[in-house]
Amino acid sequence: MTEATTIDCDIHPLVPAIASLLPYLDDHWRETVVRRGIEDLTTIAYPTRNPVSFRQDWRDDTGRTATDAATLARQALDPFGTSLAICNCLYGVQAQFSEDLGVALCRALNDWIAREWLDRDARLRASIVVPMQNAELAVDEINRCAPDRRFVQVMLLVGSENTLGRRRYWPIYAAAERHGLPIGIHAGSMYRHPMTPVGWPTSFTEEYVNQATAFQSQLTSLIAEGVFAKFPALTVVLMESGVTWLPAYLWRLTKFWKGLRSEIPWVSDPPGSIVRDRVRLTLQPFDAPPDPSSVMRLIEHIGSDDMLLFSTDYPHYQFDGDSPIPQGLNPALARKIMADNPLRTYVRLTQRETTR
Repeated sequence: MTEATTIDCDIHPLVPAIASLLPYLDDHWRETVVRRGIEDLTTIAYPTRNPVSFRQDWRDDTGRTATDAATLARQALDPFGTSLAICNCLYGVQAQFSEDLGVALCRALNDWIAREWLDRDARLRASIVVPMQNAELAVDEINRCAPDRRFVQVMLLVGSENTLGRRRYWPIYAAAERHGLPIGIHAGSMYRHPMTPVGWPTSFTEEYVNQATAFQSQLTSLIAEGVFAKFPALTVVLMESGVTWLPAYLWRLTKFWKGLRSEIPWVSDPPGSIVRDRVRLTLQPFDAPPDPSSVMRLIEHIGSDDMLLFSTDYPHYQFDGDSPIPQGLNPALARKIMADNPLRTYVRLTQRETTR
């Protein structure tokens, strides 16, 4: 797929209702969902009527969109000349307290994505949604889905039950590394803890803005706990994390690593070097100042032009008009972000696909 010119690394198919997943559940779990009266698994991360959840000109009569592959293609692929797009489905399957129900729903969701989306448009790829409640079950789901090479990533939520560097999650990283899959950490939550470190917020604004600090906490955990040292071939992609917080965060983390590195001796390289080598970020939301000249200065502060991956974050409302590319971005760098960086990050995009 080296001829690809635009690769969207973060789009969001919407599950219309849990009834869409029933055909992909076995008899026991289908009966369980019906008997319990589980009508929907939409979380408060993206409320239907919230302006951020769906851009107004993409909404249908129900106030939503992206509920089928044809609509997604018409609104998110064709207008931007997108040759490949990675589906990251955000549905409440990872928020279940029951490990058994969680894995059953994840399996159904992944099968639904494969049949109803990937089969219907050859431009689509997807992340494997895994049950974060149990690493062993998550590994089983990775191994089950990985033979279908249209799955190009393993997706976790930034609002997890524990910090993601902890060893309980290492089997997931080992499986992802073994299959050549990046770990994608997306905005969203299992809702075991508040999104802020000081308690539950009272508004969506607080909830959404504080996602950026959650990404900082998870990235610090991955570095300090030694994930990048243990899994040298693993790439981590931060999705819908924002971008502009990164330089100041790296300066602070590197400063304190220099003084406290004896505490974490396995972190032998400066954190900034590790992040620039092993971490990628999707472009949207790009929280840049209004002055276009500041955009390239930000890239200079980040210290790498390899880290950003093109994304529209469709159907979330992150930009106006018909271009997700921030004003002021060097055209050559824009082309690199739109194709070269994604192709280097997702090696399966350049390989022949094999479906189950």
